[in-house]
Amino acid sequence: MTENRPTDPSTDATAALAALAAEAWDGQMAAHPLYATSLGDRRFDDRLRANGPGDHAADARRLGELLGRAEAIEPDGLEPADRVGRSALIDFLRYEQDLVEAGMEGWAVDPLDGPQVSYLNVPSFQPARTGDDADAILARWQGIGPWIDRLIGTTRDALVTGVGAPQALVRSVLGELDDLLARPVEDWPLVIPAQDAPPDWPAERRASWATAIRAAVADRIRPAFVRYRAFLADELGPVARGDDRPGLSHLPGGSEAYARLVRSHTTLDLGPEEIHRIGLEETARIDAEFRELGGRLLGTTEQATVLARLRSDPELHFATPQEVFAVAESSLARANAAIPAWFGRLPKTPCVVVEMAPHEAKHSTIAYYRQPAADGSRPGSYYINTTAPETRPRYEAETLAFHEAVPGHHLQIAIAQELEGLPAFQRLAGPTAYIEGWGLYTERLSVEMGLLSGEMDRFGVASFDAWRACRLVVDTGLHALGWSRDRAIAFMVEHTALAENNIANEVDRYLAMPGQALAYKLGQREILRLRDDARTRLGDRFDIRAFHDVVLGQGAVGLSTLRGVVETWARAH
Repeated sequence: MTENRPTDPSTDATAALAALAAEAWDGQMAAHPLYATSLGDRRFDDRLRANGPGDHAADARRLGELLGRAEAIEPDGLEPADRVGRSALIDFLRYEQDLVEAGMEGWAVDPLDGPQVSYLNVPSFQPARTGDDADAILARWQGIGPWIDRLIGTTRDALVTGVGAPQALVRSVLGELDDLLARPVEDWPLVIPAQDAPPDWPAERRASWATAIRAAVADRIRPAFVRYRAFLADELGPVARGDDRPGLSHLPGGSEAYARLVRSHTTLDLGPEEIHRIGLEETARIDAEFRELGGRLLGTTEQATVLARLRSDPELHFATPQEVFAVAESSLARANAAIPAWFGRLPKTPCVVVEMAPHEAKHSTIAYYRQPAADGSRPGSYYINTTAPETRPRYEAETLAFHEAVPGHHLQIAIAQELEGLPAFQRLAGPTAYIEGWGLYTERLSVEMGLLSGEMDRFGVASFDAWRACRLVVDTGLHALGWSRDRAIAFMVEHTALAENNIANEVDRYLAMPGQALAYKLGQREILRLRDDARTRLGDRFDIRAFHDVVLGQGAVGLSTLRGVVETWARAH
C-alpha cells in the first residue's frame, strides 16, 4: 500500500521556476541563434533569426505566455534565493517582450548591427572545427541571402503604413554597403571559413566545401546585398524622414513603441519627460566639473574654451592606430593588477584587446565589448576602433578601457557566466540598465581605485559621464520631444568633449536603438544610490569588496530586483 504524503509546496514552486527558466532560455537561444553561437551554444549554428511574416508576433506571444507563467508562481512559496530568481526571470521576460512588441523590425535600418555588419562578424565566433560545424556554417551562409530579401519585404510593407527609417540611418547604411560591395568577394570576412575547413577532412572534401562557401557568398549573399542597397537608395531613401524629424514621435504608434523601449532598457517606470529632466540636472552638474578641471589643468574656467581645447589640441590626441591600441592594452593590464583589492570574486576567463575590423570601424562607435563563449572556448574581447587616430583623445582612452573591459563589462559578464547554481538567463543575459549601468559605474570607480595614469585623464571621466547624461536629454529629445538631428548634435557638442564625428555617430546610434542609451546613466545612479545607502546603514562595517560581490553575485537583473538584493544583504550585516 502506497502511503500518501503531503507534497512540499516550496519544492513544487522551486521545480516549476527552474523548469520555466530553462524553457525560457532555450526559447531565447532558438529565437536568437547568432547570439547562441556567440555564447558557445552550438545547437542552432545552422540558423538565422526568423524574420518571415508573423514571426515577430509569434515571438511576442511566446514571451507573453512565459511571462504570465512566471508571474503566476507565488513568491511566498520560494526560498529567498529563488524569490530573487523569480524576480530576475520576470525582469528578463518583460525586457525581451517589450523589445519585440515595440515593433522595431518595421524600420530597422541599422548601421551598427544591421546585416551588413552583424553577418560579417559571424566568422569571428563560428569556427569549423568538425564536420557538423562546417555543415552548419554552409547552411547558415546559404540562408543569409533569403533573410536579407525578407528584411526588404518587411521594411517595404511597413512603408505602406507610414513607418520607415530616418534618412540619417539610410545614408550610413548605404555608405557601409558601398564600401562592402566595392571590395572583391575574396576580401569579405564571410569567405574566411573557406580557408579553415575541418582538419580531419580529406583534401577533396575540403576543396568542395570551400567552393560551396565562396559560391554562397558570391552567388547568394552579395546579390542580396545589391538588392538591399537598391531598395534603400531607390524606394526607402526618397521617402525617409529628414534630419528635422528623425525620431519615433514622428511615426504612427511611435510614442507607444518608445514607451515600451524605455521600460525595457531601463527596467524603470519613468516617463520621457522625467528622464529628460534628470539628464538636464546631471549635465549641469558635470558642466561645473569641466569648469573646475579647466581652471586647474588648462588655465581657464570658460566651458566652451575648455571643450574646444580638448577637441582640437593635437597633443591631446593620438597620432597612430598603434598608440590607440597600446593604451588599451596597458590600461587593461593595470586594471587587472588592481582588482583583487576591490573585488572578492574575480573571473577565471581572460579579456583581450582586439582591433575593430575595417568593415565596421568607419560607422561604428569608439569601442565595444564582446562576451566570452560560455564554454570557455573564446575569451572576452575589448574591440577598439583605431581609425582616424587624430580624433581619438588620449585623455579618454583609459576610461574607455575601464568601462568596456576591466573593471567594467568583462568583469561583470565573465563573473556572471561563471556563477554556479544560477539559471542560464541570469548568467548569460540581462537588462541593459544593469549591464551598462555597471559599466558607467566603474568609470568613476576607476578614479577611486587609482587607475588613472594622470590628472588629464580625469577629463575623460568627466566627458564620458557628460556623454551619458546628455543621452538622457538627447534620446528623449529625439524620440519624445521632436528634436531634430542637428539639435541633438549641437547639445552634445556644447556639453561633452567628444569629437564631432563621434557625436554624429552617437546621435545616429540613438536613432537606430531608441531607449538603449538611457540605461547607462539611470543604471549608474541606482548602483551609486544603493552603495551610499549600504554605507550609511553599515558604517564602519561597510566593505567595498563585499558590496561589489553582492552586486555582481546574481547575474544581470532589473534595477528593482538589484535593489532588493542589496538591501537584504545590508540588513543582514
